[in-house]
Amino acid sequence: MPTVGVKLYSMFFKFLLKHRLQSWSHGSPETPFGVTSRPEEPSAPANASFASDGVATKDIHIDPLTSLSIRIFLPESSLDLPRSLSDDPFRPRRSSDAGIASIGSPHSDHGRRSSYDSPVEPGCAYGGYLPTVDTRRRPTSRRLPVMVQFHGGAFVSGSNTSAANDLFCRRIARLCDVIVIAVGYRLAPESRFPAAFEDGLRVLNWIAKQANLAECSKSMGSGKGGEGKRADGHRYIVDTFGASIVEPWLAAHGDPSRCVLLGVSCGANIADYVARKAVEAGKLLDPVKVVAQVLMYPFFIGSVPTRSEIKLANSYFYDKSMCLLAWRLFLPEVEFDLDHLAANPLIPGRGPPLKCMPPTLTVVAEHDWMRDRAIAYSEELRKVNVDSPVLEYKDAVHEFATLDMLLKTPEAQACAEDIAIWVKKYISLRGHEFSY
Repeated sequence: MPTVGVKLYSMFFKFLLKHRLQSWSHGSPETPFGVTSRPEEPSAPANASFASDGVATKDIHIDPLTSLSIRIFLPESSLDLPRSLSDDPFRPRRSSDAGIASIGSPHSDHGRRSSYDSPVEPGCAYGGYLPTVDTRRRPTSRRLPVMVQFHGGAFVSGSNTSAANDLFCRRIARLCDVIVIAVGYRLAPESRFPAAFEDGLRVLNWIAKQANLAECSKSMGSGKGGEGKRADGHRYIVDTFGASIVEPWLAAHGDPSRCVLLGVSCGANIADYVARKAVEAGKLLDPVKVVAQVLMYPFFIGSVPTRSEIKLANSYFYDKSMCLLAWRLFLPEVEFDLDHLAANPLIPGRGPPLKCMPPTLTVVAEHDWMRDRAIAYSEELRKVNVDSPVLEYKDAVHEFATLDMLLKTPEAQACAEDIAIWVKKYISLRGHEFSY
């Protein structure tokens, strides 16, 4: 059974969330959904150095028309530092190593050049937002798979920059040896379905565009044709519609042909939708190829209750009554249906055929009322020969591996390691002998 601390925190969590959801549902003439502001949650600032744990981060607002943003997590292993210079690639660094180098102005500590700072040479793959690296030997650039991550929060809360999500993504980036792109999608009730789902697909298209821009930049060469540089050193491609900036971290280290989707709770619903749209798009998304997806305790529901939905209706953190409220806030009122394509993965005619779906790892918790429907979806995938194992964790609750107070538990660490073992089978260039 869950610990006493988990039970108490669950009661407090549900009380606050239910109060918030009910106030949003009733609203007022001035604020139709009752939303004035969301409570402040601890957030982690972006840090472009590898100083703390071997992962550099930065935030990008990728859609000028909406609030859609991403946080990129770049592991230090992407630089492939020589072992003689870095016995432990994820070692803590001195405080003087934590600076951010900028184009044309290498970081220095009190006027002295740090031994880990990177001089910026003409034509360097990086630009602008540069992680701090050792320069006694120029590191070899590595191409890493790209993992697109969607946070949880019942479609109405959560953030890609929250302290909990930041820590989880850092852990995944290190263990899986991937570039993680955490998506800050629009939230309900201000932005109802399909806003969050469209944001997920928009990020995948943005990654494809970045890969194509980087290829164009490389083929045209520096200063030739339609390529140029801004004052801050970023490369851009001049096209009919203006200037498109090449994202340097992805251009230098990203391999979009090995793309994995990872969704947490309601984020798993978004990941599954994006995977379906990627299958339908086919070569239109080139060079992006979704090779696998990970659904962590997906936020599925349906009109005909499963056994766990009856037995565990009052389970920890997200119980069934609260989730129904969240679905009412997320789905348009005229479309509210528990068998909506966003809610129930088992309805017929959802498309594309399940046999076309990418390999899918499903993570479920013993004390989660949503577990049975997630397992049923995995079983349907296996029936059409899609690799879709289920990892069930005993005595675990919904969001046991991603919730703030549970992130540092042995179960959360083990879950991340298990995900890495399975994912590496599909993202490793040589395959992975230890996998599920």
